[in-house]
Amino acid sequence: MPQKYAAGNWKMNGLVSDLTEVLEIDKGVAGLSCKTIICLPATLIYAADGDPRQHVEIGGQCCHSAPSGAHTGDVSAEMLFEAGATYVIVGHSERRADHGETDSDVRAQVGAAWRAGLVAILCIGETLEQREAGETLSVLMGQLDGSLPEGVTPEALIVAYEPVWAIGTGKVATPEQVAEVHDALREKLGPEISLLYGGSVKAANAAELFALTNVDGALVGGASLKAADFVPIVKALSDS
Repeated sequence: MPQKYAAGNWKMNGLVSDLTEVLEIDKGVAGLSCKTIICLPATLIYAADGDPRQHVEIGGQCCHSAPSGAHTGDVSAEMLFEAGATYVIVGHSERRADHGETDSDVRAQVGAAWRAGLVAILCIGETLEQREAGETLSVLMGQLDGSLPEGVTPEALIVAYEPVWAIGTGKVATPEQVAEVHDALREKLGPEISLLYGGSVKAANAAELFALTNVDGALVGGASLKAADFVPIVKALSDS
């Protein structure tokens, strides 16, 4: 059976003083059956690694494909690992849009994550225009084919389906839409790769999403910034 994950993406939010929320999340998820990850800005990873956490694992939000070099402002997978991360998000639609990252770039980043000993959380997703044109599955499968190196294992890869039109908009894909995509991903990737849904996930809709057969968890944005919002999502996953 795939591992269940509740992953939070803090995006460009948070100062050291906000790490108290990670500790509150850590307390709130004690004893639950799923894994909990918080993907922090790179500036917070080292500080978070020094906190007395017992249940929350730490991830980064992106990495450069090279281990080092003349890449001003970038962070390598090795740097994230040394700072205390064990996971890293790659291919997020905001990175693809804001920084022009291509499937080829993402493929190299997945390889870099594995090289450094990190688990890659690979994001894929379609735009509203692509969905309305009936291209959702072809777009997603194309992203997978272009973004995944050889050697995929359940221990090294998590796939997160995040429809671009649902990220931060308050819109959530219907259970039927999510099921269609996740069932197709399961058929392509096999029975052990964990499949997460992301896109305006909240406590109010989490249980319905987690009841779907091939949804193994969630990649959560804004609702992961506060323990009061995120812990109920994690509990809903643990209960599913």
